[in-house]
Amino acid sequence: MAEEDQLKQDERWMKKAIQLAKKGVGTTHPNPRVGAVVVKNGVIAGEGWHQRAGEPHAEINALQKAGSNARGGTIYVTLEPCSSTGKTPPCTEAIQRAGIWRVVYASSDPNPKMTGGGKLLEAHNVDVTGGVLAEEADRLNEPFFHYIKTGRPYVTGKAAISLDGKLATHLHDSQWISGEQSRKHAHGLRAESDAIIIGSGTLLHDNPSLTVRDAKLKGDAPMRVVIGMKTPPFFPDCKLLDDAASTRFYVRTTNEDTARWRDAGVQIGRAPNLITILKHLSQDGYLQVLLEGGGKLHASFFEAQLTDELVLYQAPILIGGHEAIDLWHGSGVGRVESALRLENIQRRKMGEDQMIRGKVIYPE
Repeated sequence: MAEEDQLKQDERWMKKAIQLAKKGVGTTHPNPRVGAVVVKNGVIAGEGWHQRAGEPHAEINALQKAGSNARGGTIYVTLEPCSSTGKTPPCTEAIQRAGIWRVVYASSDPNPKMTGGGKLLEAHNVDVTGGVLAEEADRLNEPFFHYIKTGRPYVTGKAAISLDGKLATHLHDSQWISGEQSRKHAHGLRAESDAIIIGSGTLLHDNPSLTVRDAKLKGDAPMRVVIGMKTPPFFPDCKLLDDAASTRFYVRTTNEDTARWRDAGVQIGRAPNLITILKHLSQDGYLQVLLEGGGKLHASFFEAQLTDELVLYQAPILIGGHEAIDLWHGSGVGRVESALRLENIQRRKMGEDQMIRGKVIYPE
């Protein structure tokens, strides 16, 4: 087969593997999302994806479905096959036992404990091609790669704002700034996340449920996290006390209300700063978190340079008032040259709203 035709075939089957990997969004944490397709004589012999940590990897599921038809075939996998034993045996061994003659992968594995699968397979006379549709596959596992690089979760800040950048009125009324389409999209972000973070002020003013209210969206319910200086006052009708998802508070100091929250099922953790909180979350396997505010918490994350991506739903309304709640509470930056900027910007019309999404770039 000519080199150009081979590349077209490789991209065709890798796109299928990426589609399979997306089925693991919301369920695989703290593991990456991976899909695999076994192809023989131009026909799919088996396919699979990694469904949950501790369960078989994508390659194993695809090879099992292919059975004896895997021998002499090609396996397309979105992430370089692992070469070491974790909770499951290395996929490189299973690939060799199955008699696969060629391996095509998209992303290189950044995990130093698992990398090197491609070279190991080549050393055992398996033909290996890496980097096919790597950019697309990398985006799917950005939270995992970010954790390997930084040791903390990938933080997406999300907010519905007015044209003048307000999260709520001076009476803390915010329902609803954004329209139905924006709110539906926001629930999709929740479904993709491992945890949702709010501040204690938002808890007390809004009493949110922080659940994914769309039956079509699949995945584990994200943990609900509240950050505050001290344990907030206990109130029995708090919506976070239901059994829809687990709830955790991070505070600097405890008080007489701490025991009441604990007795109601809330986890209480003491932490001196945001980076400690984020690293603790990542150690527990929460690698993709959604920051929902309010304004003081968004400001704290901006000022600590911890918000990695921002999603804004801007509604065509003006709220006004210097006492209204801003997205960035406080004084902000002193000079325009110090402003935070977005890159790789996406803009999408959602009903009457505009969704603006981009990577947050901090000034040096």
